[in-house]
Amino acid sequence: MDNPFRPTAGAEPPQLIGRTGILDEFIYGLRIRHGAPGLLTIFTGARGIGKTVMLGEAEDEARIRGWAVVSETATRGFLGRIGEAMRHHAEELGEGPPGRRITAVRVAGFSVTTELPPEQQATWRDLGEDLLRRLDEQGTGLLITLDEIHGADRDELAQLAASVQHFIRDGLPIALVFAGLPAAVSDLLNEGVATFLRRADRIDLHAAAIDDVADSFEDTFAALEHALPTDFIRRAAAATGGYPFLIQLIGYHLWQLAEATDGPLASDDVDLAIDAARRRNTRVVIGAALATISHKDMEFLHAMALDDGPSSTGDIGERLGNRPNTIGNYRARLIDAGLIQPAGHGIVEFAIPGLREHLLTR
Repeated sequence: MDNPFRPTAGAEPPQLIGRTGILDEFIYGLRIRHGAPGLLTIFTGARGIGKTVMLGEAEDEARIRGWAVVSETATRGFLGRIGEAMRHHAEELGEGPPGRRITAVRVAGFSVTTELPPEQQATWRDLGEDLLRRLDEQGTGLLITLDEIHGADRDELAQLAASVQHFIRDGLPIALVFAGLPAAVSDLLNEGVATFLRRADRIDLHAAAIDDVADSFEDTFAALEHALPTDFIRRAAAATGGYPFLIQLIGYHLWQLAEATDGPLASDDVDLAIDAARRRNTRVVIGAALATISHKDMEFLHAMALDDGPSSTGDIGERLGNRPNTIGNYRARLIDAGLIQPAGHGIVEFAIPGLREHLLTR
């Protein structure tokens, strides 16, 4: 059996741990096709918590039910790329000139420019409405997923939201599922860029329970020629902290070691797998998250790292000798960056496992 663990962004894990029932409202919405709250859903959570995986799960559920799916990331130009994908779906339904290609999007006015003569060119909204009406006739609909919404161009997002709201008012079968960092998504919605999206189902993804991780590991590693002892599995599960990316990393390295060993794994092998997973988590998640922050923000994080658990912003301010409003600015920026998260009034904690330990070694 090939290694079932896939510690790469958005890759489907061997088991979804601690996510039972999360998509129930969305799946119900797919069945009734319009008017269900679950057809507007926003997944939020820390980096590596599995937001992109949940988008993939939603896409799979939609495809199983015959829905057309457009999957995008919220980098500049996503509106035009969604329009191009809708055009492809329309052609697959058997209508429309072959080879039509969208070449430009006039962002301020939804206008989609194609290689057709002007009289045959359609606005983005017209293109979507035509596709949705044809899908409606077939008893299906269109799902659009948009990842990393916290980085979206505000104009494009506002235009997408306005069109989707128009489709919903017309009773058309449209679903929109987003994913992004929690605080940044809150700020984006509070800006009024896409006011109606505040009514979306917001699902904040958290770490899985360690017992659930251990049960999953036990099921998955049972396929090995030499089963792992229960205490090895429990130690590996505890080391993940319930954090989905570390679950995949530790599982991946344990499986890799088992493949390279003729007999049962030793206790030291578990430590090797855990250490390798933590190093990769530091490079891939922590390193990337720290790369864009300022020197002052880094000082704030180092001051936080001195605590064994959640930190008081008052204590951090005293350590740094900064005024409360200055500390508040650092706090807000680091929450937006997905590095820390609120843990109560005046309290913050690290949002990424291993970040404290990494800072204490620097």
